[in-house]
Amino acid sequence: MTQDIQSRRVLKLNASYEPLGLIGVPRALSLVARGAVDIVELDGDRVLRSPRFTWPVPSVVRLKAYINVRKYERRGNLRVRIFLRDGYRCQYCGIVKDPNDLTIDHIIPRSRGGTNDALNLCAACIPCNNRKGNRTPAEARMPLVSNPSAYTYGLDVALAIRMGETRRPEWLPYLVQSRSEIKTATRKAAAR
Repeated sequence: MTQDIQSRRVLKLNASYEPLGLIGVPRALSLVARGAVDIVELDGDRVLRSPRFTWPVPSVVRLKAYINVRKYERRGNLRVRIFLRDGYRCQYCGIVKDPNDLTIDHIIPRSRGGTNDALNLCAACIPCNNRKGNRTPAEARMPLVSNPSAYTYGLDVALAIRMGETRRPEWLPYLVQSRSEIKTATRKAAAR
């Protein structure tokens, strides 16, 4: 039971209630103990126990001090975040695959000036990636299933929205504004 609780995720909000991303329960409780965050929502009746203490497990925490996130680059395992963003779906054939059967493809090949940012990366199954080779999707006649520019707002927030809609409904009130911001960013990117 303790292992399940420690692997659960907690939605971290800025002081302005803007979603910043997801953190683990141990990190959230560490921030609570230091006084850096307030618990906004609890994760049901779940508690984390030690020999001397019992802590309620948070589901949503809010930083006490505002952080200007625009000046910080988001870091993390980009491969996993791209797979989550694309829903473990090959962006060429549209089939949902196991993570072991997926690769990361550069939409514009690196040999042609393509970059390693999220807008130029997508999930692709091994056969599609091999078929596309060192060509652009247009040259290979393999159009993308979805537009990667739709994810310019932030992969962490997109992941939080996906989890909120499927497994964590208590997060939805804090993600509604972000969902509309993502749709607005998608429309602006598509208009370019």
